[in-house]
Amino acid sequence: MIHVDQTYIDGRFLPATGEEEVDIVNPADETVIGRARMASREDARRAIEAAVRAQPDFGRTAVADRVAMLERLQVAMLANADALRESSILEYGGPVARSQWVASYASQCFGDAARTLSSYVFERPVGVDGVSILQMRPVGVSGLFAPWNAAAGTIASKLAAAIAAGCATVIKPSELSPWQALVITRAIHDAALPPGVVNVVTGRGADVGAEIGTHPGVAKLSFTGSTPTGQLIARAAVESMKRVSLALTGKSASLLLDDADLRVAVPLALGAAFMNSGQACVAGTRLLVPRARLAEVVEQVRTAVATMRVGDPRDPATAIGPMVSRTQFERIQRYIRRGQEQGATLVVGGEGRPEGLARGWFVRPTVFTDVRNDMDIAREEIFGPVLSILPVDSEEQAIAIANDSPYGLQGYVFSADEARARRVAGRIETGTVLVNRVAPDLLAPFGGVKLSGQGREFGVMGLEAFLEPRTITIG
Repeated sequence: MIHVDQTYIDGRFLPATGEEEVDIVNPADETVIGRARMASREDARRAIEAAVRAQPDFGRTAVADRVAMLERLQVAMLANADALRESSILEYGGPVARSQWVASYASQCFGDAARTLSSYVFERPVGVDGVSILQMRPVGVSGLFAPWNAAAGTIASKLAAAIAAGCATVIKPSELSPWQALVITRAIHDAALPPGVVNVVTGRGADVGAEIGTHPGVAKLSFTGSTPTGQLIARAAVESMKRVSLALTGKSASLLLDDADLRVAVPLALGAAFMNSGQACVAGTRLLVPRARLAEVVEQVRTAVATMRVGDPRDPATAIGPMVSRTQFERIQRYIRRGQEQGATLVVGGEGRPEGLARGWFVRPTVFTDVRNDMDIAREEIFGPVLSILPVDSEEQAIAIANDSPYGLQGYVFSADEARARRVAGRIETGTVLVNRVAPDLLAPFGGVKLSGQGREFGVMGLEAFLEPRTITIG
């Protein structure tokens, strides 16, 4: 049995003092594999106080010292890659290929940040005739909020930027990922950073999250999660004017242009739709298809999805693992029913578990066609393996439907004509558009527009999200 009952404060593992304990459940077979004690609001206060004490000295460290810290973190994450992969598989059912990628990505985040930091200029002349100097300074103690569906990767990407900028941190992982959080915290501890620079408290948003979000000692908040929770965090931050970065809900559209090579484009579009078993904010869950090619695309999708392996996340052949919880499983079932009630045509999948899987929160990968963009399955983030195919009559209509969404996190364009694809991509109202690919550029800015958030992560802009500009003008 896994036992998680610790916080990480001021460079030490300390007992969590919250009264609530939660089960850690393996979603693949619904067995309880451990127990976790939640941190308390007092634990969060102690963590913030430790970060506040560490901030003055850490904010003045030399760039070379922070580069060395990032490189130690990179090595520590790589050394703990197996444990990170295992915790991801056990705790939320991440398929082994995805879980291995996340473990490697956690290490890569620190290496990328070290390279970005090494070439960044923190002080430079600006203004008329160079009479002013721009100084980029650490914003201060930062609260980092990470979701369960990529805990190690999200913690690593946020922490790497904060360390590079010289910001002490308090990390609040999701209460659904206590085991993943403990594993990554042990890796952070192995990197031997100065006490108080990194603190970790896993607990509920109503107490731990609220304390981090409102405490006057915290200057910056970086949150990844749902739009409603992000809005609550942003409202709470206004009182003390905290800087806020939010990576929120997505409902990404994949535009399949009429000249696309379907042998290449359809597998990529399905990869975008069903990545991480559909439990990804950037999942391309709306596939916009020219009506003239609809029948061909639907048949290819039907064949491909019907053969997707659903089951044991440890099996390398598994494409779709279990959903994280019973609550999430039931939520997806409701959306599948709703799609049929609103008139969409079921192509493959449907309600219930896949055949042969009596236990575990497994969902049948499901595809609808004849979907209108006003249906719930086309408007709302389902966070599961459900794809909506929307027929379109022109490129202009495809762009209009793609943009007819309250969200704008990521989009995808597939075309045989790169110039045309780039032109279409330039009209998509999202923070990122991927053209003829699904893999992101991890040094390019990432973030959303509209209700998908504000601010950017990764690369130089990710570093600058934790910096505050100061101007000195000389007479």
